[in-house]
Amino acid sequence: MRDKNQSIGGVWVLCLILLGLSFPLTAVEETGLEAGMVNPGYQEKPAWFKPSFLDFPEDIAEAKANGQRLILYFYQDGCPYCAKLLHDNFGQPRIAEKTQGYFDLIAINMWGDREVTWLDGTVIAEKDFAARMKVMFTPTMLFLNEKGAVVLRMNGYYSPNKFNTVLDYVGTRQELKLSFSDYYKKSHAVKRAARLHAEPFLQIPPYNLQQLLQSSDKPLLLMFEETPCEVCDELHSDIYRRKETLSQLKRFNVVRLNMWDETKLVALDGQQTTARKLAKRLQVQYAPSLVFFNNKGKEIMRTEAYLKAFHLQSVMDYAASGAYRKQPNFQRFIAARADRLEQQGVHVDLMK
Repeated sequence: MRDKNQSIGGVWVLCLILLGLSFPLTAVEETGLEAGMVNPGYQEKPAWFKPSFLDFPEDIAEAKANGQRLILYFYQDGCPYCAKLLHDNFGQPRIAEKTQGYFDLIAINMWGDREVTWLDGTVIAEKDFAARMKVMFTPTMLFLNEKGAVVLRMNGYYSPNKFNTVLDYVGTRQELKLSFSDYYKKSHAVKRAARLHAEPFLQIPPYNLQQLLQSSDKPLLLMFEETPCEVCDELHSDIYRRKETLSQLKRFNVVRLNMWDETKLVALDGQQTTARKLAKRLQVQYAPSLVFFNNKGKEIMRTEAYLKAFHLQSVMDYAASGAYRKQPNFQRFIAARADRLEQQGVHVDLMK
């Protein structure tokens, strides 16, 4: 069996380059984990993560034989959201025990060189596999069923409460009965009557998304929210108030919808629909989700997890600038953007 612990020689330097950060090594060595989880280095993973040859047909068969399923966890060293997942989520015994009961979990370095064998027999490096699976954020978690199909995809960090719901949904095979968004709504009694936050940058109803695209050169940003929603509240009370965020939002036509509401609208294809039906058609499973479309109505990308200001602003910049056409790897774009800002004297704190 291959050694599951990779050598970490040179990791600090690599992370500084990737993230565009300038933490002095002496300060990190003296203080350890920075306040707010700003840490450009390696994060120790729980001992119960499965050591694997990364032969996924074999791993899926082993999990099935034990009545379990497989989770593929994509990470990168220096990712504060990965650290948050390891500390805040897996640091809770109830979540750790439930994960071990339902799943085998395998960690995959999105920049790694270890060989991966996929279901079709293809053998490629971890980093190429991550690109093949369209991993744009870390952590990304793919929950596989007994045949290797992706039951649920978690693009980014989920709070412990929502992550616990994901474990129950996939672990008890609820996907055979209903979608995750419907399961979450049923499990958490989502209120539909409360009002969403008002913002000056939002389009005013009635919403005709097709007409909005045709009458403007700006890309379209659809915001899906719900009530109650603590992360939505944080966005509106803090991140959407920031000058840099507002500057980025001006580059879009922004329409905000309650993902459970029956508000009528005209979709991008000109068909009459409702906010709830559109959210279901787009497979929106998390609130808040931000879905970005170019001015021809093609989806560019989406965010569907907890993000702080710098990452959210970077996603907006990536979509509005058209950088995705030249740089398909968002992580490389965000690293270069962080580096440019640091060179301009703007310090990047990933978790503020």
